[in-house]
Amino acid sequence: MLNVFWFVLIAILFIGYFILEGFDYGVGMLYPLVGRTDQERRTALNTIGPIWSGNEVWLITAGGALFAAFPKWYATLFSGFYLALVLMLVGLIFRGVAIEYRSKIRTASWHKIWDILLRLGSFLPALLWGVAFANLVKGVPINQEMNDVGGFWSLLTPYTVLGGLLTLLLFLAQGASFLTLKTAGEIRQRSLDLAKKLLPAALVVALGFGVWTTTLPTLNHRAFYGLFMAVGWISLLSARLIIGKRGKWAFFLQSLMILLMTLGFFVGLFPRVMISTISSRYDLTIYTAASNPYTLHVMTIVSLIMVPIVLAYQIWTYWIFRQRLSVHDHLEY
Repeated sequence: MLNVFWFVLIAILFIGYFILEGFDYGVGMLYPLVGRTDQERRTALNTIGPIWSGNEVWLITAGGALFAAFPKWYATLFSGFYLALVLMLVGLIFRGVAIEYRSKIRTASWHKIWDILLRLGSFLPALLWGVAFANLVKGVPINQEMNDVGGFWSLLTPYTVLGGLLTLLLFLAQGASFLTLKTAGEIRQRSLDLAKKLLPAALVVALGFGVWTTTLPTLNHRAFYGLFMAVGWISLLSARLIIGKRGKWAFFLQSLMILLMTLGFFVGLFPRVMISTISSRYDLTIYTAASNPYTLHVMTIVSLIMVPIVLAYQIWTYWIFRQRLSVHDHLEY
């Protein structure tokens, strides 16, 4: 049962990461659009200033759990997706450095450089996460030595690019909705206008991607996946209908869509963790890719102690920085 427990925990960690870091990516791509002046752009960026690094903890924890609980999954995934993950890492580095360094010098040229890098650093992960998870469900060419023998370009197919477009649009819409909750005045209105435009596009792509995925021969538990995507699509439609009147509920419903989409990926995989397109005999499962029972046992004890502490700290952080921001507030430039 520890194998199942760690598979579920990794799924939960990725769900938390995509929901929390998703709107971070969205804000990172949208803040130059909702801010006409540098003061307005700084205001929009400050909405994620106190929380973005905490949101990254979900990814670090998920990666660490993957490495320790399922080392063969980690090895096959990171070797086969190497170039894509390096591009994602470069984007995350650009993003983190840009957030911290943008305010160091108060000149337009300095701000412009970091604005470009921050948008690029938010765009790359938002797109590539969808491509990566779509490849996990579609399958990759894994041989009997558990090596992915495909190249970078084999990861880019119409289906996987559509998956990347879906996560990109979901995170953009989520970021716009977050800005409507955390800003006031003209910034909030521009964010609301963007959210209203982005949500219909996300609805269309989500419908196409969901239907396409249910036809994949590699998908397990097809009925559950279809149910999750159907409920998620309805929640996304509901968010579009109420975004102008009930912003908090709309944000919650968009988060629900991301939750159900990610959950659907993991349900569609279970009990596998990676699917081989060469032969089903070479599929990696939660049993063949796992660490030994002693390692899983020790990790379980540690996680049951530490995860609640991390959650409590992050909830406290969101509570402390819950107020709206406006251009009249004192900001870090």
